[in-house]
Amino acid sequence: MSKIHEAFAKAKTENRAALIAYLPAGYPSEAGAVECIAAMVEGGVDIVEIGFPYSDPVMDGPTIQAAVDISLKNGTKSATVIETVRQVAAFGVPALVMSYWNPIERYGVTKFAADFHAAGGAGVITPDLTPEEAGEWVTATSNEDVDRVFLVALSSSDERISKVSGVTTGFVYAGAVMGVTGARTSVSDAVQGLVEKVRRHSDLPVAVGLGVSTPEQANEIAQYADGVIVGSAFVSAIERGGAAAAKELAVSLTKGLGKS
Repeated sequence: MSKIHEAFAKAKTENRAALIAYLPAGYPSEAGAVECIAAMVEGGVDIVEIGFPYSDPVMDGPTIQAAVDISLKNGTKSATVIETVRQVAAFGVPALVMSYWNPIERYGVTKFAADFHAAGGAGVITPDLTPEEAGEWVTATSNEDVDRVFLVALSSSDERISKVSGVTTGFVYAGAVMGVTGARTSVSDAVQGLVEKVRRHSDLPVAVGLGVSTPEQANEIAQYADGVIVGSAFVSAIERGGAAAAKELAVSLTKGLGKS
């Protein structure tokens, strides 16, 4: 069982959804990102997504775009991402990287998978990589025992969900909204239907993200999904109050993860 699956299994035995938190490497600084992630883990985060900063984050909303811009201005490089993975993995939680395909391709597909694995990384989320174009990535990650995470959307057909499930090994990432990332005041009623569609094609855990920001939203999603993904809300909390605010948000969110 992979580290990712172990985290979901542990949450299931505790009758709750897993809490997955996103933060770009290098935000608010290289050391600050690690400090904030440590606080998030102390607050109850089960799985960490480390963002690979990229100059054209087309799927990210303004909050994450601003954080990525700060990270890039801080001089964050691919080596920073790998080192952040190494330090986060040492906390004992699965460390994932979320990256657009271009940075991985520039790094070298096989080399990235190898270096990521060597750093203790558990899995990689590739939001703009399609199953049809994933052949080299599937080979590289399979050789290094790195889990792959692909995304499905509210607009995804059964055929598309089947294809995505076929190349996914970690968990299926279900987008709760149409459009870019960012905290929302509500979660679409259609998300539960999307999760149910995924379950018809895959036995893998299903985690819901894009727009989740409150314990109430987390609780709503926890009733039908295996994991709740939170990104922009953590970035906003860190902007307001650093690591202490990140931990406070994690503690608050964990209170909403129990299944009725």
